[in-house]
Amino acid sequence: MSAYKSKINLNKLPKHVAIIMDGNGRWANQQGKERVFGHQNGVTAVRNVSEAAAELGIEVLTLYAFSTENWNRPKTEVDSLMSLLVNTINEELPTLIKNNISLHTIGETTQLPQDCKLNLEKAIKETSHHTGLKLVLALSYSSRWDILRAVNSIAEACKKQDFSHLHINEEVFSSYLTTSRFPEPELLIRTSGERRISNFLLWEIAYAELYFTETLWPDFDKEDFYFALLDYQGRERRFGLTSEQLT
Repeated sequence: MSAYKSKINLNKLPKHVAIIMDGNGRWANQQGKERVFGHQNGVTAVRNVSEAAAELGIEVLTLYAFSTENWNRPKTEVDSLMSLLVNTINEELPTLIKNNISLHTIGETTQLPQDCKLNLEKAIKETSHHTGLKLVLALSYSSRWDILRAVNSIAEACKKQDFSHLHINEEVFSSYLTTSRFPEPELLIRTSGERRISNFLLWEIAYAELYFTETLWPDFDKEDFYFALLDYQGRERRFGLTSEQLT
């Protein structure tokens, strides 16, 4: 029996939770293993949190799986991560199907190896009809990349006179981001004790609640996820207003 799940108010769930999955390497070092060992064990946390989010009825779960900066890591680690990604997608597809989860991606996925792209496309297609949780993998993603991409696309549209620059507002700008298909995150979780955003969803989390935990990602389980949701539900979200205005 969960110590926290029963306390969650299902009417006050965030529609979109985003997670920076941090600490795989340090977790592996604590075990006296190579960094890839931590990434391998981090897959269990992905499965647990995805199932928990699906069971509760959360609409979108975005996981920061691989940033554009991660391409600069040692080649052996990058190759291992890409191989792990392929194997994980293949092995976890039945879990996605069982839990009515649809798979999505954001990021410059054209940079991924061909076998990764093919497996992603297959999983996305086979789960596209699912009506439950939308699981979004941020792959070869960075927020600055996405913002610059949007700016260039808008500039090109203005050049072609699709619309005037005078009509550019927050709604127009947001529609050019790769995240435009999803509601903005209301809760951002980062594991491992680090307290920074690391170029993740910078535009989208303008009013998100931030939750930091010392737990390393491979140790992050359903109970940790439930506790983060309870912490979120205990906060007053004012969006620039005063408490008196809210009441």
